[in-house]
Amino acid sequence: MRLSLHQGRAMAMHSLQTGKPQLALALSDALLKANSKDHVAWYLRAAAYSRLKDPEAARKSVGRAYRFAKEPGEKYQTAQMASRLAFAEGRPGLSQFWLRRTAIHAPDAQAQALIAEDYKTLRRINPWAIKLRTEVKPSSNVNNGSDSAIEIIDGVPTAGSVLGPRSVALSGLIGIADATVSRRLRQSSRSRTALSGRLYLQRVALSESAKKKAREIVDSRPGFTMPRNSEFASSYGEITLSHAFAVGPEAGKGSAQAALSAATSWYGGEKNYDLLRLSGGRSWKVSPAASIRLNGSAEQRFNPRSLFYDASTLGLGASLSRSLENGGRFDVALGLRGTDSAHPNTTYNTATVRFGYTFGEKIGPAKLSGGLILGYSDYQDFFRTADGFALSDGRQDHSLYADVGMFFEDYDYAGFAPMLRLRAGKRRSNYARYEGSEFSVSLGIESKF
Repeated sequence: MRLSLHQGRAMAMHSLQTGKPQLALALSDALLKANSKDHVAWYLRAAAYSRLKDPEAARKSVGRAYRFAKEPGEKYQTAQMASRLAFAEGRPGLSQFWLRRTAIHAPDAQAQALIAEDYKTLRRINPWAIKLRTEVKPSSNVNNGSDSAIEIIDGVPTAGSVLGPRSVALSGLIGIADATVSRRLRQSSRSRTALSGRLYLQRVALSESAKKKAREIVDSRPGFTMPRNSEFASSYGEITLSHAFAVGPEAGKGSAQAALSAATSWYGGEKNYDLLRLSGGRSWKVSPAASIRLNGSAEQRFNPRSLFYDASTLGLGASLSRSLENGGRFDVALGLRGTDSAHPNTTYNTATVRFGYTFGEKIGPAKLSGGLILGYSDYQDFFRTADGFALSDGRQDHSLYADVGMFFEDYDYAGFAPMLRLRAGKRRSNYARYEGSEFSVSLGIESKF
């Protein structure tokens, strides 16, 4: 029997509809011999393999169909099929990947909403989870340095009071990559145990104006050397075992979590310390719109590079989150932290409070959020490291920071959309070396679902 390409496609479709997948497979083979890039033939081949209970072969065929499809609707349809086949194959992670591809070609907002719901379902099913955050941040103070090059204590300049080029605020570009991979070890309707690993990398590129500023200080004072970008690089690696469980007879009313973490910190290319941290938290759903959370942690550092990093820390925190009738959300969080170090200059107590608000509706093209952070730190026995001179009342820092976040969810690709965050603030201290201001603009990518 001789058939045209159009007749071959029609017969293959009819074979599938009448329960003859073997015939449909044979017809798709013939169509592909005529044109190996025929996306319809590949799609029919995938459907035939699916009827024959061979999801792996079906998924590979529909992958070819996606590759050769030209129209957005065709891409959307084939990616949806590939996601379903990957799930049937027992590969939820691959199903998530194909679902993100459907988001690229979603025809409307309703389709995007359905994709987001399907993705959330797959996230609950998949024992593996990957989170990746990247950020590029131009900043006026990449090294957390002082605004002044003069060392002033309690309003009085000290002898030999010019600060070094690493202690003054230097502008530049900060690049951040933060990746977390977790594996769910055990889960029931009321508890979950997981193992996760995190790697955080931060790199700095000093601006030309910062290099010029540092050069002026180096030229004015013998003994100073020029700072390098690598001196401000930081890295952090962590492995965490966590267990979360429901509390009380009603599901969703309250939960608790405990975690044990082991980590290592590096700065400037050298290892700072290892640490072991035990943390826990308890949350309550006090109403359909509001929840409260309490948390605490105990941390001990090991193998420190110097006495500055030999410390044990206790932390307590509380937060309230409330959804508002206009769709917005209000958050307030309080944190207390006490650090007991082998060195007096790194022994301190600190308190922070943050007020945050997320708008329910977009303003222009962006979904807006903002926050205000107030902080206080007390270093009771602080002294100048240059000559051992102790500050009469220790060192006290006050800080005030504000940030505004903008998420442009309508400009997404595969469910990832651009984010812009502005941050500005000031830190005041009775020791001018630790006074500083910052203005930064963060550019990054975040997931919509």
